[in-house]
Amino acid sequence: MQSKLLPSSATGLAPREITLDDAALLQRFFVENPEYFHIVHGAAPQPDEARDEIDDALPAGWSYTHKWKIGYFDSEGRLLAFVSIVSDLLAQGVWHIGLFMLATPCHGSSLARQLHAELEAWAAGEGARWLRLSVVQDNARAQGFWNACGYAQVRTRDGIELGRLQHQVRIMIKPLAGDALADYLTLMPRDRSEEQVPS
Repeated sequence: MQSKLLPSSATGLAPREITLDDAALLQRFFVENPEYFHIVHGAAPQPDEARDEIDDALPAGWSYTHKWKIGYFDSEGRLLAFVSIVSDLLAQGVWHIGLFMLATPCHGSSLARQLHAELEAWAAGEGARWLRLSVVQDNARAQGFWNACGYAQVRTRDGIELGRLQHQVRIMIKPLAGDALADYLTLMPRDRSEEQVPS
């Protein structure tokens, strides 16, 4: 049973859940760190970007257990990182990272790797067997980061519209409990590539 407690952090940052009451704070974070939005959406963050992120809805019929929006704050109360993660997305034990974003001055530091390692350990402790995410083909920095964190591509999807742009998107997963790819694809048949679909 998931505790709904947030991950702890040894980075010096304090994690707390982000709610609609924090929309203005998260919007400022997005506006001050717009690189992701220009790469993925082809434009600066929209005026309602933060509210939409906090209040986002999954596609109709998609099952899940809990959605977390987690902000990481320094000792002066500044938001330096934001993570969106959904537990048991479409299948028990599959946790999906929707957004993993650091303030631009933190890029190139070890902070992202530390936060991800803590997030991974927390998710595993809460019952996650796989971490899953989507990364656009044009986001080279993100692709390099997720590869270095041990994620592997299971399939691609073409023509995904995000903001003003269309992308090829890579679906990537990382097993946390030693399960085989075949076990994952049995639970998540939508992530099978054409080559993996049984004839």
